[in-house]
Amino acid sequence: MQEEQLQDEFFRYLIFERGYSEKTKKAYEEDMENFFQFLADSGNSAFLTIDYRDVRVYLSYLNEQGYSRNSISRKMASLRSFYHYLTKHEVVKENPFAYVHMKKKNAKLPRFFYEQEMAALFESVTGDEPLQQRNLALLEVLYGSGLRVSECSNLTIPDIDWESGVLLIHGKGNKDRYVPFGSYAQKAVKRYLSDGRQYLTDKFHKDHPFVFVNRLGDGITPTGIEYVLNQVIQKSSLDSQIHPHMLRHTFATHLLNHGADMRTVQELLGHANLSTTQIYAHVTKDSLQKNYRQFHPRA
Repeated sequence: MQEEQLQDEFFRYLIFERGYSEKTKKAYEEDMENFFQFLADSGNSAFLTIDYRDVRVYLSYLNEQGYSRNSISRKMASLRSFYHYLTKHEVVKENPFAYVHMKKKNAKLPRFFYEQEMAALFESVTGDEPLQQRNLALLEVLYGSGLRVSECSNLTIPDIDWESGVLLIHGKGNKDRYVPFGSYAQKAVKRYLSDGRQYLTDKFHKDHPFVFVNRLGDGITPTGIEYVLNQVIQKSSLDSQIHPHMLRHTFATHLLNHGADMRTVQELLGHANLSTTQIYAHVTKDSLQKNYRQFHPRA
């Protein structure tokens, strides 16, 4: 009973103190359950008494089961956090996962759109129909402000500060931040709110503060946004696939390409650590060549 209570307290800590989403909490829960089941199958069901040797055996087991390096790294991170919580509350003396760190293998550069490709996307969402107005406003906000899809889905009308030209974003970990949105986005959102959105909410008798709505006037979900973007790219001249996060990557990449510093991009994206933002340091080959020719004495 004590062990189950400790797990429940840890999950509450993740939700209420760390501000993690339910989805993230479930991932932690699954990683922990897998480890506890391994211990039980090995004849050791007391997770409070394990040591570094047990961790090494578990690592060998995961490798034998064919888990990828990234999956193993994530499982180790989940368990490290749990045992850190236990040591912090003096339930165990040492964290057996403290010295197990695995670098992720084959990290891929974030996929993004070039500026010509973004122009093609915008051309495919022109029109006067309510959903066309919404799609244009949605694309302008995602690209113009670099929001996560969940942040865009949860954006409300009171979150828009028209005078200052900023959006109040309620980000991961219950952290709020202000993000500018430019003239193109402001124009598209104003038109959509007063026309297309008003038409849909009136037609279906809906009354809520969410900016982006579906065809029935309800607030659109993250899955709904992904569906909309897939429809947009099918109507465009592009043959690539799209994911909402690609627009966030594009936002960051284009800022850096045009001279923004990494700290500014970190703040706009809502990253807690600069190391998370540094994945965008790849910029584009054109930008790399330009800077190389400008600054290297032998270029």
